[in-house]
Amino acid sequence: MKTSKLLSLLLALAAALMLLTAAIAAPILCRPFYYAHIGPLQLVERTGLTEEQIKTAFNEMLDYCLGVTGEFSTGVLAWSESGKSHFTDVRGLFLLDLRVLAVSAAALVGLLLYSKFSKRRPADLLGRGPAFWAGAGLGGAFLVIAALAALDFDRAFTVFHAIFFPGKTNWLFDYRVDQIINILPQVFFRNCAILILTILVLGCAGLIAWDLVGKKRPQ
Repeated sequence: MKTSKLLSLLLALAAALMLLTAAIAAPILCRPFYYAHIGPLQLVERTGLTEEQIKTAFNEMLDYCLGVTGEFSTGVLAWSESGKSHFTDVRGLFLLDLRVLAVSAAALVGLLLYSKFSKRRPADLLGRGPAFWAGAGLGGAFLVIAALAALDFDRAFTVFHAIFFPGKTNWLFDYRVDQIINILPQVFFRNCAILILTILVLGCAGLIAWDLVGKKRPQ
């Protein structure tokens, strides 16, 4: 069976992109993850809203960010045009992530099918297969990022917004005008980051283990 370095590189890239975008999508698509914060963060007591009002405001905001609806709303909470424009930017990033997830998953399946039916095997790169390099590369990069963020999450939060919303300050909400921020405390975003990192670490470990175990099987 012939081997291909290009196939190996493409498989590693597709696997890394699929894992990254899937990890990012997890806290976005799993609404119970947010609901689980309402009690521990005492959002009802701190805001004076009912749990149902909090869930409605969150769901309407998220429906807009996911493209489910074209009308922006936050339940009984007030919002400004500046606040809406930020969520429009967020909408673009969320939809981009989901599109890349779909494309990378389709590409990974397509490459595996191509390998099977063309009888081309991905070539080893420095003695390791594409799963190893996808896991090692992605995992290593995000462990470094996580270590830096852990030193000062507030600073990391600011840098994140400067990178993904360059030149904009509409993410700096006035809680009296854009009241949605009252039910989105920073600790929730920190926990989203922890969830994403946990999925990435476990996924990368799985990819590396898959390669290591596969190398021990008889060829």
